[in-house]
Order: sequence, then structure tokens, then C-alpha cells
Amino acid sequence: MNKPIDAAKHQGQRKLLIDRLASMGISDRLVLDAMLQVPRHWFMDVGLESHAYDNKAFPIAADQTISHPYTVAFQSQLLEAKAGDQVLEIGTGSGYQTAVLLALGIKTFTVERQQELFKKTKRLFSKLNLYPKKVVFGDGYLGMPEDAPFQGIVVTAGAPDVPKPLLKQLAVGGRLVIPIGTDEQIMTRYTRTSEKEFDKETFGAFRFVPMLKDKN
Repeated sequence: MNKPIDAAKHQGQRKLLIDRLASMGISDRLVLDAMLQVPRHWFMDVGLESHAYDNKAFPIAADQTISHPYTVAFQSQLLEAKAGDQVLEIGTGSGYQTAVLLALGIKTFTVERQQELFKKTKRLFSKLNLYPKKVVFGDGYLGMPEDAPFQGIVVTAGAPDVPKPLLKQLAVGGRLVIPIGTDEQIMTRYTRTSEKEFDKETFGAFRFVPMLKDKN
């Protein structure tokens, strides 16, 4: 199965996007380099290809969205994950964030609750020769306890509060990056400092689709 095209024009547009993200405060060079490697247009509908390198969110299947590139970069930077770390992604969505984590050399586990998206994105991973450690159809609120602990967990939907199972699945020293709120979310990072203690930091307002319970 042939990969889609990544033409010189796409690469040029991607370089301009990366320069813009750097000017907006994304300072982690590894994250910027990973995003430079990942063709965002591969994860979007063909009709939106000309907009793939705009810093905007766009609709995908099942009433979900592909996040702003800035949001993907910001969450990836907050994770502070290193190559070889185990990271759990809640909300596979289009697969774009997954691909960025893989480009960082991270052992990526990802869960999606929308069956339509799960099937579509799993086929896309195969087509693109992308190999997450595990791609699961399931309830993100529950995480993946059988594969814990994780050095990082990133949630790509807005949760009204932090799911306790995700905190439990963090390794000591690990970070959970999650947008918390209903209409508007506050980007929040929990760092597990011991078996029973967590540091909490906040990083401003964002807008995400809601994190829903159960499978659909």
C-alpha cells in the first residue's frame, strides 16, 4: 500500500508552520522537529488539504476535530517525554498527535471511543506504516491499566475534571496533560511526585471537544 504524497509544497508549508509555532513560544526543538517530519495533510480530508498547514482546527469523522498544530505542539512540549518513554494518548482522533509522539521516539499507546474514527484511523496507520504499541477501541476515562505505568498521559479532549484512573496509571515522575473544563478548558499538568502526591500546574485557556464516557 503506497503512502500519500508529501510534495515539496507541503514541506515548504510545514516549515513555515513550524517557524510560526516557534514564534508563538514553542521552544522544544525535538517537538518542532517531530512536527516538521509529520505531514499533517495525511490526517485530513482531501478537500481540506490546502488548509492543512494553517494553525486551525478542522472537522474529522464522528463530529470530532483535528487540533490546532499549536495545541498539539503545546501538549507535546508539556509532556516532556523522552524517546523510549511509554505514553498513553486518550483520544486517537485523526492520528496526527499519535504520529507526532511516534516521531519523538515515544512508545505510544492510544485509545479512541468513537468506533468510526477508531476503524478509519487504524487503517490509516497501516497505510502510513505507523506502529503505535497499541491502538484500542475503548473508554478513555479508564485508561489502559494493563499497560501502566506511563511516563506520560496526554488527553486530547476536554474533561470536566481529572479522571482518577489516569492519575493512578502515571509512573512516579510522570506527567498527565489534560484540558479541564466544560465550555472552555484550562490546560492542566499533573506531575506525580510520589505514590500519593501530585503537583498541579495550569497553562491557560483552550477549547476542545468534550471527553465522553463509554464507547460509541
